Amino acid sequence: MRGYAGKFLEIDLSSGAIKELKFSEKILVDYIGGRGLATKILWDRLGSRWEKVDPLGPENILLVLTGPLTGYAPGTKICISGKSPQSNGVIGSTVAGEFGVDLKCAGYDGLIITGEAEKPSYIFICDNHVEIKDAKAIWGKKARESLKYLVKKSIEDIKTIKQNYGEVKEPSILYVGPAGENRTRVAAVMAKYTHGAGYGGYGGVMGSKKLKAIVVKGFGPLPEVHDLDTVLQFFREISKRNFELEHFRRFGTGAGGYYHGAVQSSEPIRNWQEEWHNRDSYRPEEFDKFWVKKYWGDFGCAITCLKLAVLRDGKFKGAICDNPDYENQAYVGTNLGIFSPEDNIYLSYIINELGMCGIQGGAVLGFAAELYEKGILSEKDLEGIKPEWGDTEAFAALAEKIAYRQGIGDILAEGVYRAARKISKIKGIDVSKYAVHVKGVAVGAHGVRSGKDDVAQDIGYACSVQAGDHTSAASLPPDRDSPAPGELRAMFLDSAVLCMFTTTLPFFKLEDNEIFRFYEAVTGYNLSREEWYNEKALRILHLQRTMLLLGGPDACWRPETDDDNPPRFWEPLPSGPCKGKTLDRKKFEENRLNYYRSVGWDERGIPKPETLEKLGLHEVIAKLKEVGYID
Repeated sequence: MRGYAGKFLEIDLSSGAIKELKFSEKILVDYIGGRGLATKILWDRLGSRWEKVDPLGPENILLVLTGPLTGYAPGTKICISGKSPQSNGVIGSTVAGEFGVDLKCAGYDGLIITGEAEKPSYIFICDNHVEIKDAKAIWGKKARESLKYLVKKSIEDIKTIKQNYGEVKEPSILYVGPAGENRTRVAAVMAKYTHGAGYGGYGGVMGSKKLKAIVVKGFGPLPEVHDLDTVLQFFREISKRNFELEHFRRFGTGAGGYYHGAVQSSEPIRNWQEEWHNRDSYRPEEFDKFWVKKYWGDFGCAITCLKLAVLRDGKFKGAICDNPDYENQAYVGTNLGIFSPEDNIYLSYIINELGMCGIQGGAVLGFAAELYEKGILSEKDLEGIKPEWGDTEAFAALAEKIAYRQGIGDILAEGVYRAARKISKIKGIDVSKYAVHVKGVAVGAHGVRSGKDDVAQDIGYACSVQAGDHTSAASLPPDRDSPAPGELRAMFLDSAVLCMFTTTLPFFKLEDNEIFRFYEAVTGYNLSREEWYNEKALRILHLQRTMLLLGGPDACWRPETDDDNPPRFWEPLPSGPCKGKTLDRKKFEENRLNYYRSVGWDERGIPKPETLEKLGLHEVIAKLKEVGYID
């Protein structure tokens, strides 16, 4: 198949062994790459003992995978996966940047990283030169200092390898900050200075392996495609549609900090106690004032939804971050009672520096603040920090404690679900109703109570195999691709691997028939809509569902209780034009059952043996019988 480099690197950090391996064309046809291939690798290697594998132990596998469309569609991503420390299932977590292109140009489709290094290390790849290097100089360092060191040192190393090349552009880097080094479950795998793959908690997995970073520079071309003329035609057409979207290009998702609250009543405010606000201070034009780079995109991206914000004066002078994008505007903004662009930029900067996921980290900060508000956590419990709504400096101080697992931060570093369990035990009071998560994953900043948000339906988080991940929400019908992609379409994007924004959202998306023709033009393989939605996507879905249900070792999920929305989402909205509105329990349960049936699960939400048989997943049948899920 075209579009693939044709080989993968397996790196054992325990022994230092490095080897190349290949997957059969059948596996690549069936599982594509990225999220799909990650699911297959994890099932084949760990599935038989999945419930016993500690996500933060050396047995877990860290996967860094491209897909066949990486580098050929505008906007480039890489998929990070493994057993998730948040859900104990599998999450395909994508992050933008040039890493996927550099990796392919170095000659590799992905990395399979096993074991645990004896000392802090980083992986350095320059074409066929692969080395595990000492990271002692940057272990414990935050993002900016780590990146400066890695760029400078790596360029020196590249010049030694490519002595006659001339000037060398900086390599692509994935790395973790203190939050990852300290194995927190809210740590992201960071890219560049402002990007992060936060769903899944894979920054903590890198930390558990003492892996500070992965550096790659590729000097070769992208792999050949099957039909170059058609690929170029698609690239031009996608770019043309992207260029026409002036509003999205102008503001990116950063326009959502006002829109989702004021118009859709679906934005987290004070730990989801409310979802509506109409603060003019949070309009996109107010953030615009701090941008020094207004049109900034990753490799080949015509959308350029990224911005670069800098605080030039005031008490937070020197803070630098992206837009912030909507998720950060919400979770380390309105979710914490913050409605000031300067304060939101500063807190986003702190979160980036620590290598923390804005969603997962922001969720646990809001959770702690509500417990403080209700007198459940005291100032003494928080070691003098008073996280009152809107107190940016208090939240910054608490984020530091979480990243370094200091004091109460050691509990909060476990994420909202596990922190709630521990605090409930310590305080002798059930605080789970304040923990807004689904199966251990804090939900995206898109509420479902108003029914107006265009990202998630009432069953979106409850039935997703990636739990609270708003980029992969379940839907009825399962093959829905408008107004936002259902999980089965998101699964293709995460496997192919390409950007949702340049190809999918309703106002500039590729239709299914277009995106599968694009896939054929790159790979030479004809994939029909029916084949994807009725076979290949379902195969990946059932593997992910099985591993999510197996869970372990510290948490397992039961569909009858855990295929549900957080308790807060059943409370009526207290303010705004949708005041009093909430979810309809009867309708939700009907939709959930219909979803189960439509994807081949039984009425309990367990994959049916006959469905698994049809998909060729015979080992899954045996495993589900072994653990008593099916007779």
